[in-house]
Amino acid sequence: MLKEFINLPSAETRPYSSAVRAGDYIFVSGHLGSVDSEGKEVQGIAAQTKQCFENIKETLAAAGASLNDVVKVTVFLCSEKDFAGMNEVYRSFFPEEKPARSTVVSGLVLPNMLIEIECVAFVP
Repeated sequence: MLKEFINLPSAETRPYSSAVRAGDYIFVSGHLGSVDSEGKEVQGIAAQTKQCFENIKETLAAAGASLNDVVKVTVFLCSEKDFAGMNEVYRSFFPEEKPARSTVVSGLVLPNMLIEIECVAFVP
């Protein structure tokens, strides 16, 4: 199986790839929503969820895919209190065909992080 490592310029200093294509699958690393593309801090679960998906869309595009190709999503939340707010924004990114999903409440690595999202896309 051929592997292709997808790395965006903004991820150059990270010790992991933005995504890895393995055959027909694209495994997208966990994306944060706590900082926007200009490096400014993003506040609130709705804004951070939206930023996560904007970052994921950019990574998928670099791999030749889109959110329409996503088959599995894993959402990590700092607090169960943010579940409803995350879901509201999440629905706007998957209005019709909804991928399989898991949601986990867990501590995250940065103090201002409310959410991290990873996904798997299928592109034959």
